[in-house]
Amino acid sequence: MDKRIFRISLTAALAGFLFGFDTVVISGANQPIKELWHTNWFLGDSIFTFHGIFIMSMALWGTVLGSLFGGIPTDRLGRKKTLFWIGVLYFISAVGSAMAPEAYSFSFFRFIGGVGVGASSVAAPVYISEISTAATRGRLTAMYQFNIVFGILIAFISNYLIGVIFDENVAWRWMLGIEGLPALIYTLMVMKIPNSPRWLLLKNRADSVIIESITRLGIESERASIHLSEIKVAVFEAAEKHKENLFSGKYNKPLVLAFLLAFFNQLSGINFVLYYAPEILERAGLASGESLFSSISIGVINLIFTFVGIALIDKLGRKQLMYIGSIGYIISLAMVGWCFYTSASSVLLLIFILVFIASHAVGQGAVIWVFISEIFPNKVRSYGQAWGTGTHWVFAALITLLTPTFLDSEIGIFKDNPWPIFIFFSVMMVLQLLWVIFMMPETKGISLEELGKLLSGGKKDTK
Repeated sequence: MDKRIFRISLTAALAGFLFGFDTVVISGANQPIKELWHTNWFLGDSIFTFHGIFIMSMALWGTVLGSLFGGIPTDRLGRKKTLFWIGVLYFISAVGSAMAPEAYSFSFFRFIGGVGVGASSVAAPVYISEISTAATRGRLTAMYQFNIVFGILIAFISNYLIGVIFDENVAWRWMLGIEGLPALIYTLMVMKIPNSPRWLLLKNRADSVIIESITRLGIESERASIHLSEIKVAVFEAAEKHKENLFSGKYNKPLVLAFLLAFFNQLSGINFVLYYAPEILERAGLASGESLFSSISIGVINLIFTFVGIALIDKLGRKQLMYIGSIGYIISLAMVGWCFYTSASSVLLLIFILVFIASHAVGQGAVIWVFISEIFPNKVRSYGQAWGTGTHWVFAALITLLTPTFLDSEIGIFKDNPWPIFIFFSVMMVLQLLWVIFMMPETKGISLEELGKLLSGGKKDTK
């Protein structure tokens, strides 16, 4: 693997670090904000709480917006410029959330950060998939997921340390504000990466500009013109054969695949566990400080098994990892439900939660951003990525929005024992396993252009 392409891919993938950090950092501020601003009340006669809508899920609604419409700037401004403005949004969100004087302004700044998260889940995987080769695409694109889980781990550690160092009345502000530092560093770093040669070609830029971009990726100047010719042939072939828009009917198969993968990703309960980890662990019998510390173990396991997933994704393939992850999901979620139902020890419950996290990291976690970024043809890839990630974040937002209604210790439907929630997620993962067996194609080792043909009306199948 070329070191320069690796460094460039890693820089783009750092958007995932901010994604992961931003996603989980709110878990440390959940309870303090609830007590400070008294947000735990129902909105009229609805089943939704103010806390669920404006505190916990507002960032996710921003993520929905960013992911659904992230394909527009990714296509028009380019992958690089979009990644730059994502960094700016992260920075504004971190500083604004930390300094917010009341719940409404806090929710606004969390929404801004969510837009950055959603857009990054479109732009970063698309950019990395376009600058990598068929042989390395899985590992390089999966670095985005690695950075997500690394960001999650650092957020858990940061929350714990800040909770120990600072007074509880201001600790949550530091937990949120500290994200501004890596956001600023990322924004400066991304300015130095080249534009995607495939995007430049789609925008009819001069050959000299595209060749310069190719050489900046580490491809020798003699080889750059040959590489450009290969991309030209593939891109223009696709352009001639695929005049329709994303929803013309030509792309029904990748649309359904992206939707179902994203749907099952969230119906595993992964964001539910990550967002509410301290509260779930407290329900298992751990004290508040112990639950924050135990949350770190979730981040560590997530990181370790993400390494495993990245190492195997181009060897075993996407489908095999999904087999492994689905079986792990089913067993671990069922056992977490059993532990809550029987009031088993908190240690045993934590072990099965960690098995769940490991299953996610090896399966869905390693596969989702790679798979969605590679199954759409060049011409509609950014919009296809937006479709898949938009689906992902809509369900993430809905689950996070509804969680207080079911989990909250005072008003939740399952406030006494949340075991039915985990059994529901386990049943959904049985459905995912059936989908993997009968519908999911294998995409490892196939070029982006060839995949576009195969999944958009081509004769061969990749199962």
